[in-house]
Amino acid sequence: MLGYTYIYLGKSKDAVHWDFEKDKMPFKDEEGNGYMPQYACDPRLVKVEDTYYIIWCQDLYGASIGVAKTQDFERFTRIENPFLPFNRNAVLFPRKVNGKFLMLSRPSDSGHTPFGDIFVSESMDMEYWGRHRHVMGKGNEWWQNVKIGGGAAPIETSEGWLLFYHGVTGTCNGYVYSIGGAILDIDEPSVVKYRCDRFLLTPEEWYEERGFVPNVTFPCATIHDSESGKIAIYYGAADTYVGLAFTKVDEVVAFIKEHSVVTETDKEIGIR
Repeated sequence: MLGYTYIYLGKSKDAVHWDFEKDKMPFKDEEGNGYMPQYACDPRLVKVEDTYYIIWCQDLYGASIGVAKTQDFERFTRIENPFLPFNRNAVLFPRKVNGKFLMLSRPSDSGHTPFGDIFVSESMDMEYWGRHRHVMGKGNEWWQNVKIGGGAAPIETSEGWLLFYHGVTGTCNGYVYSIGGAILDIDEPSVVKYRCDRFLLTPEEWYEERGFVPNVTFPCATIHDSESGKIAIYYGAADTYVGLAFTKVDEVVAFIKEHSVVTETDKEIGIR
């Protein structure tokens, strides 16, 4: 065992019980040659139009973002790295905004850095990225006073883009990762309309507090039903388990708005 993480394909009939393939997801390049990352962690799966995109953290001579695409879950084709190292926590929006793909990310340096803000970038083709805008930085609240980063793909609501993200604080026993919530402007997602000053979830259960990396609740995916408003949040628990929590769009949006505290930089369009 080398201690590296990889991505494996899982399938489920009820989105609770999963069967995973034994072999790693077989990434290839545009010519069909094998093109496997050295490691892959924190994957997100997002459908935009007729294509599913898989995004993960990997090594490109430093922590960086890996991206692949598929339309049939049999062929997985890697495409160009969107950003230079060092970068993590890439999250693709589920539809184009103003005709462009949008991706959140968290620039940093090598390793688990004691800083990090969320930025949004644009692309016409998923290959060349630019027009980088600051979205939001760490908060004054204890649970997000060191750094923050993206989580699951934003959910489109009548109030704006609902974003579940992670906030980090430091203790004498290491970092603690909590789940926070914010609502971004629907047309200018670099503008934060509402940002909850209270965590939505923090490590309290044994499987969140004890594991390979203790005290972690790290959101990576959601499934939501537009008719009922139900949301299932999948999150990493202590980097050992996958947790599952449930809420409703109306309830979580109302909670975020009720306890919202936005700073001047949150409200800016994100350029200087």
